[in-house]
Amino acid sequence: QVQLVESGGGLVQPGGSLRLSCAASGSIFSINSMGWFRQAPGKQRELVARITSDGRTHYVRSVQGRFTISRDNAKNTVRLQMNSLKPEDTAVYYCHALVALDDYWGQGTQVTVSS
Repeated sequence: QVQLVESGGGLVQPGGSLRLSCAASGSIFSINSMGWFRQAPGKQRELVARITSDGRTHYVRSVQGRFTISRDNAKNTVRLQMNSLKPEDTAVYYCHALVALDDYWGQGTQVTVSS
């Protein structure tokens, strides 16, 4: 079992920045990859960024060059630095962990980009 707790969402103006953090606890030694998904109202949940246990990263095209995912294995945390935010980035952001073939999710944190 893995527990994920997110923090760092909020309201920001277009062009601003936010940093999301996700703290993992439980069977963390077995985590293959961690990442962030988001879900906007009326839309499907989509992968935003992912980082594997050996540090490889993947981003959805719409956030490339603006978002950076990082992982601190010593602190069992994963962070998402979001810069140059746009209104279309508004969504609930969920932390995700892949453990073998099992998916674990955080509770979600709201990110709103609006003037």
